[in-house]
Amino acid sequence: MLNEAPTLPVTVDDKVHEMPAAHAATVAAAKAPWTKPALPTSGDPVVDMREAIRAKLAYVVGKTPATARERDWFAATALALRDRIVDACMASDQSVPNKRVYYLSLEFLIGRLLSDAMNNLGLVETTRAALADLGIDLGTVEGAEPDAALGNGGLGRLAACFMESMASIGLPAVGYGIRYDHGLFRQSFEDGWQREAPETWLAEGNPWEFVRPEATYAIGFGGHVTMAMVSEGVIRRSWHPAETIRAVAHDVPVVGWRGRNVNTLRLWKAEADAPVDLARFNGGDHVGAVASRVRAEAISRVLYPSDSSTDGQELRLRQEYFFTSASLQDLVRRHVTERGDVRSLHHHAAIQLNDTHPAIAVPELMRILLEDHGLLWEDAWHVTTNTLNYTNHTLLPEALETWPVELMERLLPRHMQIIYLINWMHLEEQGRHGRHDAAHLASVSLIDESHGRRVRMGHLAFHGSRRVNGVSALHTDLMRSTVFRDLHALDPDKIVNKTNGITFRRWLHNANPALTRLAVEAVGEGVLDDPGKLRGLDAFAEDPAFVARYAGMRRGRKEALAAIITERTGIAVDPAALFDVQIKRIHEYKRQLLNIVETVALYQAIKAEPHKDWTPRVKIFGGKAAPSYTQAKLIIKLAADVARAVNDDPEVADRLKVVFLPNYSVSLAEAIIPAADLSEQISTAGMEASGTGNMKLALNGALTVGTLDGANIEIRDHVGAENIFIFGLDAAGVQARIAEPNYPRDAILASPRLAAALDMIASGRFSPEEPNRFRPLTDDLRHRDQYLLTVDFEDYWRAQREIDVAWRNPAGWWAKAIRNTARMAWFSSDRAMREYADEIWRVRLT
Repeated sequence: MLNEAPTLPVTVDDKVHEMPAAHAATVAAAKAPWTKPALPTSGDPVVDMREAIRAKLAYVVGKTPATARERDWFAATALALRDRIVDACMASDQSVPNKRVYYLSLEFLIGRLLSDAMNNLGLVETTRAALADLGIDLGTVEGAEPDAALGNGGLGRLAACFMESMASIGLPAVGYGIRYDHGLFRQSFEDGWQREAPETWLAEGNPWEFVRPEATYAIGFGGHVTMAMVSEGVIRRSWHPAETIRAVAHDVPVVGWRGRNVNTLRLWKAEADAPVDLARFNGGDHVGAVASRVRAEAISRVLYPSDSSTDGQELRLRQEYFFTSASLQDLVRRHVTERGDVRSLHHHAAIQLNDTHPAIAVPELMRILLEDHGLLWEDAWHVTTNTLNYTNHTLLPEALETWPVELMERLLPRHMQIIYLINWMHLEEQGRHGRHDAAHLASVSLIDESHGRRVRMGHLAFHGSRRVNGVSALHTDLMRSTVFRDLHALDPDKIVNKTNGITFRRWLHNANPALTRLAVEAVGEGVLDDPGKLRGLDAFAEDPAFVARYAGMRRGRKEALAAIITERTGIAVDPAALFDVQIKRIHEYKRQLLNIVETVALYQAIKAEPHKDWTPRVKIFGGKAAPSYTQAKLIIKLAADVARAVNDDPEVADRLKVVFLPNYSVSLAEAIIPAADLSEQISTAGMEASGTGNMKLALNGALTVGTLDGANIEIRDHVGAENIFIFGLDAAGVQARIAEPNYPRDAILASPRLAAALDMIASGRFSPEEPNRFRPLTDDLRHRDQYLLTVDFEDYWRAQREIDVAWRNPAGWWAKAIRNTARMAWFSSDRAMREYADEIWRVRLT
């Protein structure tokens, strides 16, 4: 047998391995009790916090209260709180856990951390009072914190929620990602067109992080692979990269509820091996002397660089390998330090790959085990496939990453060797089981040969993982029957469902303190620790006194949002109107265009019957389009042009307003979500994996108008069909309709109001200076319409008019809203993390 490494005497089995005696001293030292440094204390927590903030302002920020800016006060406050997090961290980090979770994600949309830290440590009022003693308003300090630009949308926010929940339920975990200098772009509008600029969240540093130069790893690219016979029948391969980049760890503590546990988010910054080529610099080539540094640091410069060019594709792949390799090297080193034997890795570590971005972990972990630790191929494969797990977040083919074989061979030659061998053994196994059909082999191969040779990263992650999970019941079922159908048939137990969740500490306690106070007063303080106790609000859904307080609370949040809208867009909106909200990444399958077309149809209806008693409505949009996504950016422009026409029309007045808030972010979401009356979750059925915005909005009492897609189905099942507005085809209906010829034409012919709205858009009514501007959108709907907007339009219109009627019955509306909040407990990310721990990671929680 041809082996990849020498045989070692230790066997691998599924028993819990004893810790080697050689490492007992390491573990004993780790268990030694930590003594908290003696800090000055008065016995009064407000005084202690005030003095801590004052000291940080003076001795770390270097400012006096008279010269400090709002940003300086934020930094001082964050540093004072960070000290208290460190206390909790040191206290909770005194033993080596039997098993850790390592969560690898290209995105962590953590947003602002100050309010999270104060809330989870129980120090909100203490900090407020301490700052007030110094003449500073807490709200001003919170507003001075920049949003950490480390994510794009739901994928990154889910990772952030999961990290907080793991800390809150006491699950030892390390999150791994990239410390982007600029992250996702800052969005602005120029005459309604999206413009992108670098996000400068790190311009004045990050007071939450700790730089860990001792945790620095070499990351290689390119080069060649050598082969040597080390013994009879045993070959060792060695990779010799042509380029090496340093990954330097920056740790952000993640504090759990009530400060009982603190986990770590470790973010990697890319640095060149040498900051400057001194010989070239002294020779006068001052720009060329730093070229290698610029190339290296580009890896952690920007989230999701455009992949429309060959260079852009290469940079994306470099990013994914960079953070994955650094993370695996780090966790393997930690394991070996604590346990000694890398063969027991899967007993003490569970690695979760958040989507396909870290799928290169499969060959990279194999490479580390084979080359750095001398394991045989069979042993390395056993460890790898029992340590890695993979979460799939999409069924869209373009989002299931594939990389050109040529690019992979050039950039990661050793990994391609490993992938080829994995694939060869995988396909040989098919033959041994009598599966010789060429179509079957092509469908399960890790290499797609149909349109140029490309590595299927989803297939690679599937094959190299112990468990593969979807993120809603529908999504998981569709994974089994569509994108992974043939792989699922080979291993029917591998795919499991884990419906997403959100952290209630962030999206209820922090985002909506007024609603939280109402809940505490109604059902008791236990609701802060146990979301299940929210169910007690059901009893108050028709209590006139409680409903009046609930409505007053919502009115206050709507007035605050109305002020933000005016400040950022110049548009005045009426807080008494129905706030109709669609906030999410701009993508055709999410169907913001359906919402806009319905807005045009409603505008036409109001114009046709201006004296009718229309339900006042404010349409609120937020979200970013990928810089190279032309169609999505055109949708944003259409929304802006429709808004301008509608908002300036005196016949419409306050009965319809349209607003697109720029630069959607976590902190902006925290302002919008508690003020939303209606939550638009209108993706084409079968396209949205889960959604978490739908959960946040429903938790805060917004009623959902949505399709039977993603977690909408489970939300309906929990809140009750009578408390949600469902429309459109289901996933099976979508597939059946797509098979029909000319379905867009037929749908438009059957809906005069849809035809009229499309005609108005196509005619240039909203773009008189460029009449054909929106023809790409309308022509696509008339001739292709792959997301079935035209088919679902009439039922969407029906649902919206049903909503108009419901809004005009305040008691009935608020009863539905309260029941949404009361019945959303199941969607806590704490529940999701416990399910992952039990069924995927095999971690026993205490």
